[in-house]
Amino acid sequence: MRLRELYLILIIAMSFASCSGPKALFSVEPEGTKAPLKVDVVNNSTNAESYEWDFGDGFKSMDSLPDHRYLNSGRYVVRLKAKKGKKVNIREQELIVQPPDECLVYIKTSEGDMIAKLFDETPLHRDNFVKIASEGFYDDLLFHRVIKGFMIQGGDPSSREAKQGAQYGTGGPGYQIDAEIREDLAHVKGALAAARTPNPEMRSSGSQFYIVHGKEVSESELKRFESSNGITYPPNIKKQYLELGGTPFLDQNYTVFGMIIEGLEVIDKIAARETSRSDRPLEDVKMEIKVIK
Repeated sequence: MRLRELYLILIIAMSFASCSGPKALFSVEPEGTKAPLKVDVVNNSTNAESYEWDFGDGFKSMDSLPDHRYLNSGRYVVRLKAKKGKKVNIREQELIVQPPDECLVYIKTSEGDMIAKLFDETPLHRDNFVKIASEGFYDDLLFHRVIKGFMIQGGDPSSREAKQGAQYGTGGPGYQIDAEIREDLAHVKGALAAARTPNPEMRSSGSQFYIVHGKEVSESELKRFESSNGITYPPNIKKQYLELGGTPFLDQNYTVFGMIIEGLEVIDKIAARETSRSDRPLEDVKMEIKVIK
């Protein structure tokens, strides 16, 4: 076959392709069944120039392969519009997300997102945190106190309208929570604990909390803290301290009521922020907290 004939065949094939419309073909493959549920998108669409995704929970994207996570349970319809010029082809897929088995919260920050599990063993703190988070109490508040190797603290409602250079940490919802201190809940890295003012009953702030950053912990240090606090750490707590580090000197003094189960690296990023003499980050780190249902 001559070169000219091959060229003509190619031109004709391209002409047919340019006349055909786009075809939306995709599948959404969930990584499990329960919220928070990550999904992988496989896009096999053909002859499309652009895409519009609607995941049915308010999230939309123009990417060819978007990342997405469903924070809440429910029945969702994922819709893809494949476009080419004025031509549009639409395909949908239904997805059912089951509620989580545990009490989980989603913590969004300017340095990334975290997921925390709230402990059933501390029901007063768990229920209070869920209540005020559901009411939007924490949205747009600051991590107002950050100490590398120690912890990151937030939850002061007066930090919502933060002023440059101002110091925060005295605000709250106007009530305290009875202490729920336990030997089997410790200040390992990622522990979520309640801040408090000095008081003999060790009652917690109604809203302020901190997340442990911590330092490396040796076995000899743990033995020393066991002796000074009159406790015996369970094997799983010792293992976590030796693997993750933490702040064991806080144990038996503050209520630990949760644990970061995803996003430990976000704690590192926030803890690395440059701070003022009052430990407030020079560049604000805001939060948004939602209950995963």
